[in-house]
Amino acid sequence: MTNPDGTIQLRINGEHRRVIAGLTIAELALELGLEPTKVAVERNLEVVPRSTLGQVRLEDGDELEIVHFVGGGDHAVAKEDDSWTVAGRTFRSRLIVGTGKYKDFAQNAAAVEASGAEIVTVAVRRVNVADPKAPMLTDYIDPKKITYLPNTAGCYTGEEAIRTLRLAREAGGWDLVKLEVLGEAKTLYPDMVETLRATEILAKEGFKPMVYCVDDPIAAKRLEDAGAVAIMPLGAPIGSGLGIQNKVTIRLIVEGTSLPVLVDAGVGTASEASAAMELGCAGVLMNTAIAEAKNPVMMARAMKLAVESGRLAYRAGRMGRRMYADPSSPLAGLI
Repeated sequence: MTNPDGTIQLRINGEHRRVIAGLTIAELALELGLEPTKVAVERNLEVVPRSTLGQVRLEDGDELEIVHFVGGGDHAVAKEDDSWTVAGRTFRSRLIVGTGKYKDFAQNAAAVEASGAEIVTVAVRRVNVADPKAPMLTDYIDPKKITYLPNTAGCYTGEEAIRTLRLAREAGGWDLVKLEVLGEAKTLYPDMVETLRATEILAKEGFKPMVYCVDDPIAAKRLEDAGAVAIMPLGAPIGSGLGIQNKVTIRLIVEGTSLPVLVDAGVGTASEASAAMELGCAGVLMNTAIAEAKNPVMMARAMKLAVESGRLAYRAGRMGRRMYADPSSPLAGLI
């Protein structure tokens, strides 16, 4: 219903706002100082196709979510002998890094460069309509050069995660995404019932979900059957830096699936990243270990070398373990 002053009331990103009646969503975006082609919009829990933003007129009481992360997708990568592939996309670096907890975007960008990572995880968050010209991650890390992997960090239900990724796809055209559905705030352990259900729904909608999960080979197999494109078991609780707590189950997951396995969460230092790679993992994802280091850029470089070293050791094949000493020098010809 139009108010006597010719306005209607909307709820935009959780805040009430009055606007002139009759505006389209595209016109509203321009009024807010936003470029309609660079945002994704959800109206009353339904994603509005970007192609129709100029036709859909707003009504009194509409609730809008406006999010961004421009660009994204993969980029051309020359295939090398030890590259790896996920959902048909090939990468050389086996280190994926996050984009949270850094002191600023500039430090984040420097750490990404030092890490050699070709994929970064990004959280989908509301546009700051009060300051639309505020710096954004895309100003520092070019999505045309680095693959953005939208994730569902902070989601505690399958519905929240699915909504988030639908908006991410509208914002940047992504179908390769990272799914995580948390069970509760203390441990940040995944809720596997909700995770499996969300994986099935997303796969049916054409998404290619890389899935954060418990370090359980049975759960990993069920995720593969549900449509996951990569299995991402935790090594230890998110942000703990405790290192891989159960190498046996990680190894069993690697052996039991045809999908890439990437340790996600718990790595605290370079030796732990290397240990993950020596188990045969396709890669490692980390954020806190780099972002909270005393020198994040230096730690990013260390992690790059650790992942490469661990992978090389895995390919070389370690020596067998023995119960007793075995001299390396020949015993024949002793004086």
